[in-house]
Amino acid sequence: MNQAFRRLSGLFLLISFLTVTGIGSSKSCLAADFPKPFDTEKSKETLLNPKATLAKMKLPPGFNVSLFAAEPDVHQPIGFCTDARGRLWVAENYTYGEREVNFDRRLKDRIVILEDTDGDGEFDKRKVFWDDAQLLTSVEVGFGGVWALCAPNLLFIPDKNGDDIPDSKPIVVLNGWDDDVVRHNIVNGLRWGPDGWLYGRHGIKATSFVGKPGDAPSTRTPINCGIWRYHPTLKKFEVVCYGTTNPWGFDYDDHGEMFFINTVIGHLWHILPGGHYKRMYGGDFNPHLYDLIDQTADHFHWDTAEAWSETKKGMSGSTDAAGGGHAHTGMMIYLGDNWPKEYRNNVFTVNLHGLRLNRDILERHGATYTGKHAPDLLKTTDPWFRAVEMIYGPDGGVFIADWSDVGECHENDGVHRSSGRIYKVTYGTPKKVTGLDLSKKSNSELVKLQLHKNDWYVRKARRILQERAAAGQNMDDAVSPLLDILNNHSNVTRQLRALWCLNSIDAITETQLVKLLNHENEHLRVWAVRLLSDRDLLHGSNIAQLTKLAEIEKSGLVQTHLASTLQKLPAEQRWGIAANLTRSPQFHDDRVLPLMVWYGIEDAVPANWKQAFELAGSSQIPLVRQYIARRV
Repeated sequence: MNQAFRRLSGLFLLISFLTVTGIGSSKSCLAADFPKPFDTEKSKETLLNPKATLAKMKLPPGFNVSLFAAEPDVHQPIGFCTDARGRLWVAENYTYGEREVNFDRRLKDRIVILEDTDGDGEFDKRKVFWDDAQLLTSVEVGFGGVWALCAPNLLFIPDKNGDDIPDSKPIVVLNGWDDDVVRHNIVNGLRWGPDGWLYGRHGIKATSFVGKPGDAPSTRTPINCGIWRYHPTLKKFEVVCYGTTNPWGFDYDDHGEMFFINTVIGHLWHILPGGHYKRMYGGDFNPHLYDLIDQTADHFHWDTAEAWSETKKGMSGSTDAAGGGHAHTGMMIYLGDNWPKEYRNNVFTVNLHGLRLNRDILERHGATYTGKHAPDLLKTTDPWFRAVEMIYGPDGGVFIADWSDVGECHENDGVHRSSGRIYKVTYGTPKKVTGLDLSKKSNSELVKLQLHKNDWYVRKARRILQERAAAGQNMDDAVSPLLDILNNHSNVTRQLRALWCLNSIDAITETQLVKLLNHENEHLRVWAVRLLSDRDLLHGSNIAQLTKLAEIEKSGLVQTHLASTLQKLPAEQRWGIAANLTRSPQFHDDRVLPLMVWYGIEDAVPANWKQAFELAGSSQIPLVRQYIARRV
């Protein structure tokens, strides 16, 4: 780490130079001035007509796939999101892969808006929102503008009146993201979480030193592989968890538990704040962790008797049967209302070499979760299929962004920039959704949408309410019905939605959260613990409440989140919770909980050795006893 920080001064100068000379420019290219993309990909494979690719795809009975958009209307769709009107905001990336096109600005990236005004499943209206980007990997909308990841910067592009024209040049919110590693592993993946934070991901190949513009090197936060988040109104940045290889997919389930997709060393991972996960290579920033948490899935999507790199030479029958290979991009936990019930809350991810969508089923296992292998949802024989992301929309149908290339994963034969497709997967005949604009709805109407079967409405309505509260609007007409849902609804997922919404509009009180620590449902107890931590309410009396909860708690999931909060507490106040979490042998050999307890006390051991030895003496978890002795 010392060597890494010595690199920071030079990196910071380069970041500042690129910010001033590139992203900081207030001029946006006119369409006629947009650099013409060029192809360097050398494959002899023939690129199919966009419509012809549909015939190559196989889906279960009842499912349909249509072409929502394709070249020349969209190219290189590396990421996308939807807005309150159901429109698709697409990040087109032309500068990926070949370093020289970034630094002499021979190419640029852009954000394009695609709209289906008649609800027939194909776009019919297109706008270019911004076309002066480089290294653009993802886009999100909210809070009066558009968020864009363009290493070395996280940008906010104001559009307060929503006319799809930037109000000013982009504002650099954070900088320091490494922009030198342009193949794989670059910072990516903006997504709003249920807690009102904006989440993102980072790969292993380079370390970024992240902060606000002007922050000194000593105050910046290092991150290589892991998950991070930024709060849009509190202006806070933090790393959520560390590890894996190249996270390129993120979503959360009906209970708000977050998961991400990775490649090479295991595909599915459960996000726990303060977690440290196994890495493809190298060590964690903290040398005293001794062991790292393994993947959530109980299987791999390739034959592990083969080296993962063998896939580029051709796929064996055993790897094909297992799921198609080690490389995954994009992830969706389906909570829409169009696909059959059996697919709800399932995990879907793109398997690049397998030319398919893998499917996992989440089950409670041990203290937390496991992912069980399920039949693939979609498979194609089109060698150009390189999907990178998927999301569901207001009609419950699922959009799939296809990079459309034969390379990009260990096949360094150039980039095919003149192609790109977006597919839409639906079941049966989906309902038509036209004229939609949730931003026009009243607070009461947005609260009612928290009960909608399609989580697309739930998430968009929650974000709009959060924006209104942040703007200073009176939210009394939202608070009362949300409290009624939280306190009286019979479905815990709806109670959770109300809780997240109350938190987002800053209308949940400390007293209410403490009361929820005793709720009969484990998921509400989990979120009471999490929000007390997020809202900086971990003081004396509340720490006593958490200590009491740790003594009587039977749910491994709640215990794990209690262990997660230890890292937020002063060192001398962690020992009561830790002692209660380790007093029972119930989860003594669990793959997650013992390590989360250890991560929570590790840095407190040297200065509190007496309490550490007392904990070692009472602990029924062998790993905790062993690691305390090793640390001392």
